[in-house]
Amino acid sequence: MSSTTTQGRRVFLAGASGVIGQRLIPRLVAAGYVVGGMTRSASKIDLLRQLGAEPILCDVFDREALIQAVRDFAPDVILNELTDLPDDVASIGAHAELNARIRTEGNQNLIEAARQSGSPKILAQTVAWQLADGPDALAVKELESSVLAEGGVVLSYGQFYGPGTYNEGAVPAEPRVQIDRAAELTVALLDAPSGVVLVTD
Repeated sequence: MSSTTTQGRRVFLAGASGVIGQRLIPRLVAAGYVVGGMTRSASKIDLLRQLGAEPILCDVFDREALIQAVRDFAPDVILNELTDLPDDVASIGAHAELNARIRTEGNQNLIEAARQSGSPKILAQTVAWQLADGPDALAVKELESSVLAEGGVVLSYGQFYGPGTYNEGAVPAEPRVQIDRAAELTVALLDAPSGVVLVTD
């Protein structure tokens, strides 16, 4: 897509300070988008500004504050890259409930905020591999069906690898996607039709 059609279009990026969020901001800005970068960490505000986003300090679980933040930014697109994952990959199991909550309650709050802000297009992150039965697998199913019900796009990512990911020094099994490649593909998919899109190498 040429930058003439993206010029000034507004993207509300939830999960802006995450591993893919930080790579998305400069690419979105370079493509002509205005980016509102949401984070719940005040310590990340300066980083988001340096990357080129308009920082938005908000917790996705504070529904009223989120609705107000989305309304104020008035996005054309909501890009949900939220996860709640530990720094140490060995602790992922212990975080399953937290990550499931951000995919269910957090995602639903974003959908509600979208509905109250003129229904911008929604794109949301999920995973391209089969999760073991449990809260995370159920949460992914719920996220996917709720985003599709809004006419949105499910970004089904392979396992990230590259700098800043769990797989910094090794290439994981398929499905996989290099983190910078994932960001490039995501920017290209902002106008994709509703459906589940595989984002892999």
